[in-house]
Amino acid sequence: MAAMVTQARPSRPDEPVRIGALAPLTPPGWAEAGRHLVAGLDLAAREVNDAGGIAGRPLELVVRDTAADPRRAAAAVDELAGLGVAALAGEYHSVVARTAATRADDLGVPFLCSSAVLDALTERQADGVARIAPAQSHGWRLYADFLLGAGHRRLAVATQPSVYWTSGTRILRDRLAPHGGTVTELDAGALTPEALCDALAGSGATALLLLVGHPEPALPLVRSVRRDPRLAGLLVGAPAGQPEFAEWAALPGGEGAAVPFLRYLPDRLPPLGVRVEAALRERLGGAPSFVAFEGYDTVAVLADVLRRGGTAGARTAGAWADVAVDGTRGPIRFSRVPETGVWQWAWPPVQVVDRDPADPGRFRVLHTG
Repeated sequence: MAAMVTQARPSRPDEPVRIGALAPLTPPGWAEAGRHLVAGLDLAAREVNDAGGIAGRPLELVVRDTAADPRRAAAAVDELAGLGVAALAGEYHSVVARTAATRADDLGVPFLCSSAVLDALTERQADGVARIAPAQSHGWRLYADFLLGAGHRRLAVATQPSVYWTSGTRILRDRLAPHGGTVTELDAGALTPEALCDALAGSGATALLLLVGHPEPALPLVRSVRRDPRLAGLLVGAPAGQPEFAEWAALPGGEGAAVPFLRYLPDRLPPLGVRVEAALRERLGGAPSFVAFEGYDTVAVLADVLRRGGTAGARTAGAWADVAVDGTRGPIRFSRVPETGVWQWAWPPVQVVDRDPADPGRFRVLHTG
């Protein structure tokens, strides 16, 4: 691991143990995802303190908004390291999380990534970095299997320039190719929604996947496709999870329904998950997304590490290897997974779900893995 951050003085018994939390809370970040992430982080921190904190010291979250900006995230990591945080947590956007993880590893500050899935979270092996969310290749292969099982061999993807979307397209193409499947890329930046519909109408694709930002241009694309009579019967999918959040349920005419996406929840929550779900629902004023559960599990794991090893114990590779925590979605253990560079929970439960057209507030489970 890179050079360590060390404390210059002993901690006072009443001094908080600080965890720096990164989340997109303002545009162009996916602010709704950030809100759910912070809700889960904060709920878990409050419960840790209700149970006596970390060796009698209160746990304190220091939240910083990344706004989906890698440079802003790197600056936040520098600031939080200067404040002497025991660890870093959070982040939703993969490219931002990769920058944060690399910078944290450079500074020797442990980082537990909550929600970002890009396989190579760091360019080199990073002993101080771990991840709760599954690697992108794991979830997106399951999504491709769902498409194949539903008879879709000719896909179109509306995409924007990003290492995350490029990686997703490659995973889909590699999974479908042995079955005779094809993937046609449509540039959502160069094409208007209407022009993209024209391209789709002549493509022969049976499914369109939205590999684009949210809410723009994802929502305008959904509206245009759903209102184009030439595209009746075309499956619209969003593997990155955009339809998870409530604004999709509010789209007129049920346009946000029947859009399959990846969700990292089990078919049935364990007792801890049931209790946390109820508490998060009260905090959020509605159903919590899987991102909120990821936030809760992140703090639960960090609390376990800090209780076992103290604030210095979180800075060793063994801290992750020894984790054995009952999370909201099942037992959490970490191991080395090739191509990720970090310690990984392998694997959280994965579902392909959509919103029921008859009741967009209800989710239908279409595939599990």
